[in-house]
Amino acid sequence: MSDLFGIGLLIGVSALFAMSEIGMAAARKIKLRMLVEDGHPNASAVLALQQNPGTFFAMIQIALNAIAIMGGIIGEQALTPYFKEWVAMVYQGPLLDQISFWLSFITLTSLFILFADLLPKRLAIIMPEAIAMRVITPMRWMTFVLMPLVFFFNGLTNMILRLLKLPTQQEELVTTEDIVAMMEAGAEDGSLQKQEYQLIGNVFELDSVTIGSAMTPRDQIVYFDAQEDSEAITQKFIEHPHNDFLVCAGGLDTILGIIESKEILRQVLKGEQANIPLAQLDKDIFYLPETLTLSEALNAFKVAPQAFAVVVNEYGTVVGLVTVKDLLNSFMGDLITSHDAEHIVKRDDSSWLIDGLTPINDVMRHLDIEDFPDRNQYETIAGFVIYQLKRLPKRTDSLLHAGYKFEVLDLEGVRVEQLLVTRVPSEPR
Repeated sequence: MSDLFGIGLLIGVSALFAMSEIGMAAARKIKLRMLVEDGHPNASAVLALQQNPGTFFAMIQIALNAIAIMGGIIGEQALTPYFKEWVAMVYQGPLLDQISFWLSFITLTSLFILFADLLPKRLAIIMPEAIAMRVITPMRWMTFVLMPLVFFFNGLTNMILRLLKLPTQQEELVTTEDIVAMMEAGAEDGSLQKQEYQLIGNVFELDSVTIGSAMTPRDQIVYFDAQEDSEAITQKFIEHPHNDFLVCAGGLDTILGIIESKEILRQVLKGEQANIPLAQLDKDIFYLPETLTLSEALNAFKVAPQAFAVVVNEYGTVVGLVTVKDLLNSFMGDLITSHDAEHIVKRDDSSWLIDGLTPINDVMRHLDIEDFPDRNQYETIAGFVIYQLKRLPKRTDSLLHAGYKFEVLDLEGVRVEQLLVTRVPSEPR
């Protein structure tokens, strides 16, 4: 009975070490840091051990191997006589000892696999942080007890790693891919809402998307000409109630300044003829190059007093206009965009109407398309069509990509105004 008790004790101790090994390895640093902030002292001890786990894993392997050897020795002595008695009831031939030994070996191995390996490791994988914090104290004491052996084997391991020019410690580096993977896992199990997942994903795109995808293009900028008559100024003011307007001389390539709409409104309310008071123009115009990313543009607006920026290309030509709201809208999406301003409208289960200026990233996300060819060559879905056709498109021009048909539905001059995107049914094999 003492041998059977010894086997049970070895299985229990082995289970504790196996659980500790998996718990320490699987404990997530982000979750542990949150537990430290909540006042769990053992969480900080687990984090410290993860920074330098060599001695811990050396101790675990020494202990597990010693237990396995002891289990084999005790198990053979403890179980073989019992199996020999049971087998002798039906067989007493020359192979009695061998059969008893193998039955004892299989039984003992099965017990260790099930209760000392599989079950404790499964529990440790399910709740690694809780297991790691519970076992950290006894494991540190065990490491201290086995310190001579731990020091020897850990030092030998480090020497071999250095000879092979391999790192001896784990570099703690959280990459964008790691965060995206966590987001996808959270979205799949429902802990992360769809809007939250989309918002976080958009934030990571701020450094890869230029302001061209968020700006108002040149042909849609509403501005006043310094020589416009009163009627034209009033009509434009009524149709486009913006807070500020550019004032130009003959066109956007000659900007004189910025006027606040309240200056014109004051004239109208007094019953006067609307005109552009050139003396009241704000000539401090905020320019941004079109090559800036959304992140760089947001940083630029932090130190700029203006409400909007004029976007210019490398030749100094005005190509668009962008506001802080445009930049926020580019990654806030549906959270701040009204229904009327939606760029992607679903017609039915297999077709969508998409505005030509819709950023290509929004199309990828909405239609679940993994990638577009040469994405760095264009910013919008209209740019994709032009790039693929290698010419300015005409109405009804179409192309296929990723199981979708992109058809030009409407043009305004040479600009693609709207596309019809249809899912193409896959051909049966």
